[in-house]
Amino acid sequence: MGSNFLSSINDLGFGFLGYLVPFLFVLTIVVFFHELGHYLIAKANGIKVLTFSIGFGPEIVGFNDRSGTRWKLAAIPLGGYVKFFGDENAASVPDQAAMSGLSETERRQTFPGQSVAARAAVVAAGPLANFVLAIAIFAGIFMLHGKQTTTPRIDSIQAGSAAESAGFAVGDVVVAIDGRRIESFADMQRIVSGAAGQTLRVEIDRNGTAKTLDVVPTLREMKDNFGNIHRLGVLGISRSMAPGDLKTESVGPIAAVRMGAEETWFIVERTLSYIGGIVVGKENADQLGGPIRIAQVSGQVATAGIVALLHLAAVLSVSIGLLNLFPVPLLDGGHLLFYAIEAVRGRPLSERAQEVGFRIGFALVIMLMIFATFNDILHLASS
Repeated sequence: MGSNFLSSINDLGFGFLGYLVPFLFVLTIVVFFHELGHYLIAKANGIKVLTFSIGFGPEIVGFNDRSGTRWKLAAIPLGGYVKFFGDENAASVPDQAAMSGLSETERRQTFPGQSVAARAAVVAAGPLANFVLAIAIFAGIFMLHGKQTTTPRIDSIQAGSAAESAGFAVGDVVVAIDGRRIESFADMQRIVSGAAGQTLRVEIDRNGTAKTLDVVPTLREMKDNFGNIHRLGVLGISRSMAPGDLKTESVGPIAAVRMGAEETWFIVERTLSYIGGIVVGKENADQLGGPIRIAQVSGQVATAGIVALLHLAAVLSVSIGLLNLFPVPLLDGGHLLFYAIEAVRGRPLSERAQEVGFRIGFALVIMLMIFATFNDILHLASS
């Protein structure tokens, strides 16, 4: 019994590290580049940077560079921040008391002392850096592995499926969906998976004859290789695996960047579509995940190798960049909203109004984290 107990403890410890290490690897990359975007544009505008932190809470290790910036790794690895001269805290709330005692030369080194355009550029640089990172990772993967495509030819049709009801036939080649050109079976899957219950107009080539069919993908729960459940739209068809339908093309740097940008935009589009679906009641919010889900998925993906883990980092980078652009006070998008109002009014909102906004934003972020963590726990309990 003692031996089995020790074995269970060892397995638990190994499993925990198996999730923790990939999770920290992925999150650190994403957070570092996000904060690096803020840092670089701030330095370009002559702003003094006091702190560059990966994580929150007590410092684990750090150093000061020649310009006086404290670079540090903190104990709670759930984000990071860059603190500028003139900030009261990590959320870039101006320290009015300190600002009032500065000379004009010193004020020009502060973040609050910059023009609206400069402050907006510094804030927007964080999410932009996330998108650039994602494009770079996707481009690198495309250059390394090439573009693997499967001709969108139908090899089989499930009985009673949406495809059978719509009149699809074996051998049909999908040419376009709702006017969007389809070059591979994966292109078709991407559109269909997010269109459950929606009518799609599909253009096909049937033995050289062009036809148009209307089809409504069916919503189906599917398990991935790690046992995670996903709800996707399906037509009930399978791809052709004939040698002539499988292709791998090498990809040059320019094409890889373009494809990386397209991949990034696809994630943005799908994310916004999902959030919009939640708002109007078409999607279930139980797919929202938090740190626990990210850690679990990171551990699972890590078993597939470093390329798969980097791919996850790119997807997470897009998600974090997009989330930070939401107009919620405390997030980058909230700051940009305040700056837009300031630009229109010709003066910033009152300190009281900004303080109330940040409190509301903080409450919303905390509620979202609690909800996502609750979803994570339910997901673990049901897996």
